[in-house]
Amino acid sequence: MREAYHVELDQLADNLAAMSVQVANAMEKATKALLDADLALAEQVIGGDVKIDDARAECEEQAYALLALQAPVATDLRTVLAVVHAAESLERMGDLALHVAKAARRRHPQPALPEPVQPYFAEMGEAVVKLALRTEEVIKSKDVDAARSLEAEDDRVDEIHRHLFSVIMAKDWEFGVPAAVDVTLLGRFYERYADHAVSVAKRMVFVATGKMPGYGSDEDV
Repeated sequence: MREAYHVELDQLADNLAAMSVQVANAMEKATKALLDADLALAEQVIGGDVKIDDARAECEEQAYALLALQAPVATDLRTVLAVVHAAESLERMGDLALHVAKAARRRHPQPALPEPVQPYFAEMGEAVVKLALRTEEVIKSKDVDAARSLEAEDDRVDEIHRHLFSVIMAKDWEFGVPAAVDVTLLGRFYERYADHAVSVAKRMVFVATGKMPGYGSDEDV
């Protein structure tokens, strides 16, 4: 009985890790659609968002079933609770990729971003996709040091996000208010995506240590 229970726990973690790959792929495609004004790719991301929503629902159903039927304790209980919270963060990452794809579709056939800021978004896109894929690894390994290392990549995304404000506020900005609004909103989507990836990693630290980074006596993160 307990062996079957731990198989279910492992499956729960595997499903969560698979969600990380889903949202990484969604943001990778959304970024390409944004930079290339690729309507077909944007539509793929928009149409595929329901699969991410379904994956979250499946994770939550599995987690609640384990809570109700097995009454887990200690590390097992932390795993189940972490999956519930992490699945929510991953689903929000999918929503943020969806917002990027919708921006690309809304401005099509014109690019959604002025050419001077496109390299910044290419860099942010690469960084956040890497974060999501590293989150998958952390979910599988529950490696505390690997989880904590995600914050360095998140800091780089924050740095680019802040720099975008100086770009659109500069005197030589020639693309008008609508473009500045688009840059602001899109930059925020990437920044929030990275934050959610770090949040998922912190949940895995909680599973491994029993302490949520940023709270209590765990001040190293």
